[in-house]
Amino acid sequence: MQPKVYSEAEIKERLARELPHWYYEDGWIRRKYRTHGWKGTLMVVNAVGHLAEAAWHHPDLTVSYAFVIVKLKTHAAHGVTDKDFALAKKIEEVVQWQPAKEGGPLEGTPPDDPRVWYLKYD
Repeated sequence: MQPKVYSEAEIKERLARELPHWYYEDGWIRRKYRTHGWKGTLMVVNAVGHLAEAAWHHPDLTVSYAFVIVKLKTHAAHGVTDKDFALAKKIEEVVQWQPAKEGGPLEGTPPDDPRVWYLKYD
């Protein structure tokens, strides 16, 4: 059975509700992650790569010195499906994770030390 392919209006509504930093363009849902340089860019690429491989659903990536653009659609369905939303949510959860905001034992990278900054959080 072929998965449901969402219309542009459905995609935009769902992104606004579930993934506000993602947007729809040219048949793909997309997200641009800004980094502080090559080290952070590679960290994002590797995290996305791991999640995509584990999910067996592979995005297109645009990689530059200080950003990564993630593009998702289900090629076999010729559009955006639940697979794309599910992987986008997992990518967002992992890449935007900030342990210090959880109040647990993991303190996260020091917010006042630019030497260790690698990702520009939203």
